[in-house]
Amino acid sequence: MQSSPSSLAAAVPADAPDWPDDFARRYRDAGYWQDTTFFDALDACAQRHPDALAVVDGALRLCYRDLLARIRRLAGGLARLGLVRGDAVVVQLPNGARFIETCFALFQLGVRPVLALPAHRHYEIGAFCRFAGARAYLGASQLGDFDCRPLAAALQAECPTLEHIVMAGDDHAFTSFDALYDAAPVLDCAARADDIACFQLSGGTTGTPKLIPRRHREYLYNVRACSAASGFDVDTVYLAALPMAHNFTLCCPGTIGALLAGGRVVTTARPEPDQSFALIAQERVTHTALVPPLALLWLDEQPQRQADLSSLRVLQVGGARLMDHAAERVTPVLGCRLQQVFGMAEGLICCTRLDDAPERIAHTQGRPVSDGDEVRIVDATGAPVAPGEIGELQVRGPYTIRGYYRLAAHDATAFTADGFYRSGDRVRRTADGDLVVEGRDKDQINRGGEKVSAEEVENLLLAHPQVHDAAVVAMPDPMLGERTCAFVVARAPAPSRLVLKRYLRDCGLAAFKIPDRIEFMPRFPETGIGKTSKKSLRDLLRRQLQAAA
Repeated sequence: MQSSPSSLAAAVPADAPDWPDDFARRYRDAGYWQDTTFFDALDACAQRHPDALAVVDGALRLCYRDLLARIRRLAGGLARLGLVRGDAVVVQLPNGARFIETCFALFQLGVRPVLALPAHRHYEIGAFCRFAGARAYLGASQLGDFDCRPLAAALQAECPTLEHIVMAGDDHAFTSFDALYDAAPVLDCAARADDIACFQLSGGTTGTPKLIPRRHREYLYNVRACSAASGFDVDTVYLAALPMAHNFTLCCPGTIGALLAGGRVVTTARPEPDQSFALIAQERVTHTALVPPLALLWLDEQPQRQADLSSLRVLQVGGARLMDHAAERVTPVLGCRLQQVFGMAEGLICCTRLDDAPERIAHTQGRPVSDGDEVRIVDATGAPVAPGEIGELQVRGPYTIRGYYRLAAHDATAFTADGFYRSGDRVRRTADGDLVVEGRDKDQINRGGEKVSAEEVENLLLAHPQVHDAAVVAMPDPMLGERTCAFVVARAPAPSRLVLKRYLRDCGLAAFKIPDRIEFMPRFPETGIGKTSKKSLRDLLRRQLQAAA
């Protein structure tokens, strides 16, 4: 039963800037924003296609009717814990039906999930719980080879707001996920269209966790616009190969796009060719999404395997730039159309179109998915650059946020006075209106699509008693695009590289953030005003790599 949440529920404080009234009115009048929620949209889809297959998770196969029934029961179990509209929880689950059910149950209740990645560890998860004031952590007892139970116990002891630990898996120390499905189903949707639906995570440059508030109205439009650009419909079979908590895999158009189109989602926790190729053949997958390192792996493996990929129509590649020579190989090797995707969890999504010319698909990252997207490219002074010149990308639009959660001071520098988000991406625009990504302004490393804050890693290294100074920079890598290198000025006795890596791991830092390379120096080169010159460090590293090659 569908409710009318906007008229039944009072507003919940968002603690994040909303769109100005004139922009909100413009986006509603244009039809970008609609008065509905994620749960209502799935409910409507289930009413249209009750018996259609919705989710495939190993041996588990759920039609839309059964999926919605499970979501309603899980919502009842979560409500029984005392979770109510406006509460925050941290969700850290592997790919699978449970992730989908959990998100939609929380959407139905109006509870706001912080979507943590399976790779996150104690350092990040604890920060998310504290910053969001999370009332619950919803996780799995095992994520790959990582035992999450000690992490959950530590969170419970450290975070005063954390009342509930809910775990999937065979463990009796915490609330069982399975037990929550025994509750009476929740029928109505408590959320409003202008409520925060969930928090995505910023891969920004600071050590502070930045939560990106995505509201139902605008995030649903994000899904619809991306679905139109990617050709999603009732015949879509989407393989969720990347972590489903990622903006890319969730809503661009991703898992939710496939479900709201009446299509099917096939889940896997292993995106490598051996698992994914078998699923594509078995389930007749039509669409999937990868980051460049995985795309390169698929391109290298398929000539040897000769797997049946005949059903695959579209491979999306995003998260980092796919090099032109690799992009040109996708159709000849994999037999499908490439769609390049470039965007950010804060909003703007660009992509090539399925009917673009091959050279346009291979050599650009496409154009915005919405006519409402406003894009400008500026120089260091904020002035527009000449056509075809490189500058910083700034964006404003119907699904690009106007500020982070509870970070007003940071918003003052992250956004312009007229509401444009300063992305930090260095781009140029072609004569056809496509964007080409040329790098970044910000102190951030893009490691195979995972964003690493240099400052975050530096702060942890500086806390080690044998580290006097630390500087983390990107180094080029043919597979991942970039890897991380930490330059360290040590105190005697100098620690070994192994000791520093183990220290960062013991701090609870995610594995993808631990430096791939550590170099010791007696002192750092400086700029003319006495600051560490990271440009000089990157140049030094580049010379070392060239000499080694």
